[in-house]
Amino acid sequence: MAAIAMLPFAAFSRNSGKVAVYGVAFYNLENLFDTIPNNPLGRDLEYTPDGQNLWGSRKYWAKINNLAYAISQMTTKATPNGPAIIGVSEIENRSVLEDLVKDPAIRPWMLQICHHDSPDRRGVDVGLLYNPRQFRVLNVTNHTLSIPSNPKFRTRDQMCVTGVLSCGDTLSVIVNHWPSRLGGQEQSSYLREAAAELSKHIADSLWAIRPNQGVIIMGDLNDDPQDKSCAKVLGAKKDENEVAPHGFYNPWWRMLDKGIGTLAYKGAWNLFDQIIVGGTLLPANTTPGSVYYWKSQVNNFDFLIDKEGSRQGYPRRTHAGGVWLNGYSDHFPTEIFLVKKY
Repeated sequence: MAAIAMLPFAAFSRNSGKVAVYGVAFYNLENLFDTIPNNPLGRDLEYTPDGQNLWGSRKYWAKINNLAYAISQMTTKATPNGPAIIGVSEIENRSVLEDLVKDPAIRPWMLQICHHDSPDRRGVDVGLLYNPRQFRVLNVTNHTLSIPSNPKFRTRDQMCVTGVLSCGDTLSVIVNHWPSRLGGQEQSSYLREAAAELSKHIADSLWAIRPNQGVIIMGDLNDDPQDKSCAKVLGAKKDENEVAPHGFYNPWWRMLDKGIGTLAYKGAWNLFDQIIVGGTLLPANTTPGSVYYWKSQVNNFDFLIDKEGSRQGYPRRTHAGGVWLNGYSDHFPTEIFLVKKY
């Protein structure tokens, strides 16, 4: 396959100067399983033609089409070719991502894939899609979460992808799907706190090598910005002005305060799908000419929202109450934007 040149991305005028923008997104794809029973523990049997969800080719390809369409709508005037980077979770294997990026809705973007099989007992992984015209991967490492007090615990590995943006800046993205709240939020908090410690350790290791490089921690964290794992262990701040170069800013905290979330449970919104910005990407800490954080948004497009029934106003998911809804995901995607001035 011929090498793909890294091309200049879209530029537009802002404050009488030229800037260019990269989108960095995250999307929980909600149980994107193929139809083949291939989990050694049989954890994927519900997503097979004879399983509980009657998960055959028709439903599978409908979900692929739906998710590809949702991703195709993540465009702006400044990012007409969509996000440069899209972290994903709840995928069964690499093949489902290969099917996704080949869908006609996003095939022209020629998205490439980073994937790794995790030890998660349910058989789901994290992954990363990227536009090779905007981001060139240099290195991928995968980090297993070990819990000394619970040695048999298995969850998703954390994937760290380091690359170079087409503007020349180095960026590392740590993709996560932290342990769930199974058993209760407080009772399971120690698992997510351990996951936060691992993410922070990865980031600190990156900064030890390149002190000025950009670092982003993203994923379905199964906690909100104010919860201990994010606010205390990771130390992600609500106020951008309080963030040191090797600290973290959480732009989603104030968004949740306004009642904006990415998933809903029993009438209340949560914002688990976070993209946390390392301090080296904040304008106050960057050197002139470096890429920096601009803004964030929840991509709660109207077509992603359920319009009827008890879930009216919530993300339109694939199944609910055993009924196939032909939806997208039970999570809205999130996105931040990085800016480069010229």
